[in-house]
Amino acid sequence: MTALADALADYLTMRRALGFKLERAGGLLADFVAEAGRVGAQRVTVELALRWATEPVGADPVWHGARLSAVRGFARYLAAIDPATEIPPADLLPGRSHRAVPYLYTDAEIAALMAEARNLRSRLRGMTYATLIGLLAATGLRIGEAIALDRGDVDLPGALITVRNAKFGKSRQLPLHSS
Repeated sequence: MTALADALADYLTMRRALGFKLERAGGLLADFVAEAGRVGAQRVTVELALRWATEPVGADPVWHGARLSAVRGFARYLAAIDPATEIPPADLLPGRSHRAVPYLYTDAEIAALMAEARNLRSRLRGMTYATLIGLLAATGLRIGEAIALDRGDVDLPGALITVRNAKFGKSRQLPLHSS
């Protein structure tokens, strides 16, 4: 195992202990360290990071940016251990991802979606989707959070929904209005 591979294992262990999952970044960094080993690199350089991040040629620039961002975080960690490590600048690649502007449904649009859901061939499926759409609209839950709810997470007398293991592994409670 190379020094970079050892450092990557330490980096991922530390970050995961802090609560980060690093599923995609961990895989990307393993690929980067493997490439560094293939070319005989002993440390991270801007040139190595940029060459690796911009592959495959013709891929979406946002993908290239994500690859470089993963290396940048690892390089910051390495720079504390090895001052000769070069940290790729954040503005090195164009085409940063832009978050889409969310669409806010009107009450009439939500009612229409729920009505159409009730018209599905399967009555159970129709009622399930109508309820799910109403729950999402009324609470602002993420779809994965709503689907993961169990009966024990809903306290109708207390007017609370408990969302467990939500984003970043946190839990929270949502108050329900009597309507």
